[in-house]
Amino acid sequence: MAEKVLMKGNEAIAEAALLAGCRHYFGYPITPQTEIAAYMAKRMPKIGGTFLQAESEIAAINMVYGVASAGYRVMTSSSSPGISLKGEGLSYLAGSDLPALVVNVQRGGPGLGGIQPSQSDYFQATRGAGHGDFHMIVLAPASVQEMAELTVKGFELADTYRMTSMILADGTMGQMMEPVALDLEVKPAPEKPWATNGTKMQRPHNIVNSLSLIPDELEQLNFARYERYRVVEENETMYEEYMMDDAEICIAAFGIAARVSKNAINEARRQGIKVGMIRPITLWPFPKAVFRRAADHVKTFISVELSMGQMIEDVRLATECKAPVLLCNRVGGMILSPEQVLEAIQNAAKNGGAN
Repeated sequence: MAEKVLMKGNEAIAEAALLAGCRHYFGYPITPQTEIAAYMAKRMPKIGGTFLQAESEIAAINMVYGVASAGYRVMTSSSSPGISLKGEGLSYLAGSDLPALVVNVQRGGPGLGGIQPSQSDYFQATRGAGHGDFHMIVLAPASVQEMAELTVKGFELADTYRMTSMILADGTMGQMMEPVALDLEVKPAPEKPWATNGTKMQRPHNIVNSLSLIPDELEQLNFARYERYRVVEENETMYEEYMMDDAEICIAAFGIAARVSKNAINEARRQGIKVGMIRPITLWPFPKAVFRRAADHVKTFISVELSMGQMIEDVRLATECKAPVLLCNRVGGMILSPEQVLEAIQNAAKNGGAN
C-alpha cells in the first residue's frame, strides 16, 4: 500500500505537476490558490525548474504561451478574477493549438467578490474562457487525491490533443487537507514535432501563430479543431455514478458539492428514498450520455451547486426535458450543508420524485 502524506489540495496540485514533468510555472498570488505559487517558488529552484512571479496575470499566461510553444510542460494557476485576466491568452493558446495546464481555485464573485469557495466560474470554464470558438478540457476534482491525479491527467490530455486543460476546483478543495498517495502513474510527454525548439539544421522552421487572415483557411482550422474536440468528447468523458442502479431521484454535483451530497444521499437512503448521484469529473466534455440514460428511469434531477445555477443548464440539455431538473444551491462563499441537500431530496420525493 502506497505511503500517504497529509497535504492541502493546492499543495497536491503543485507536487503532482512536478511529478508530471512540469518545470515551468508562471503565476501571480491571489487567494485561495496562493499556496500553489508558494509551493512552486520553494520547489522549482531545487529541481532545476523555473518559477516566476509575473507582474500580472496577463503576463503569466503569455509566458505560458511562450514555453508551451517550445514544447515543454508548463502551468499557471489563479483564482476567478485572475482567470478572467488570462482570457485573451487562453484564446491565443487555443488558436495556436498549444498544450498547457491552467488551475482555477474558485472564489465568490462577480468582481472581487470574496475569498470563500464558489463554483460560479462554470460558464467561464466550459463556455466562455476567451473570445472565439474553442474549448478547454475542464477537470473537476472532489478530493485532494483527485487534485493530484487530475493534474497529471490534465497534462497528459493537453499533450495528447494539443489543448489547454483546466483544473476547476473550488476554494474548499484548495484549502482542505487530506492524506494523498503520490505514487502517480505518469506517461512520458510525447514527441512534439511542431515545437519551436530549434531546427538543429535538420528540419524546416516551425511557426506557432494564432493569426489567420484568409477566411477560408481560418474556417478550415476551426472545422479541424472541432473535429478534434469531437474525438475528446467520445474518448475522454469522465464521471462517477453513486447508487444510481435503482435511483428515482438523481443528484448532479461536482467538487465539494458532490461530497456534501453523498452524505445527504446516504441519509435519504436510510429513509427509504431511492436517490443517487452522477458526479461529472470532466465538466467539458460534459457526460451527456450517462445523464441521457438516467433520464429513462429517473423522475427528478437536482443540480447541487455553489452558484446561481450554471451546470443545471447542461443537465437539462443532456436529459432532453425528459424529467424536471431542480436547483439546490448556496452562493457568495457559502457551502451547502448535507441537511439542505437532504431537504431538497425529501421535497422532490414528496412531490412525486420517488417512493
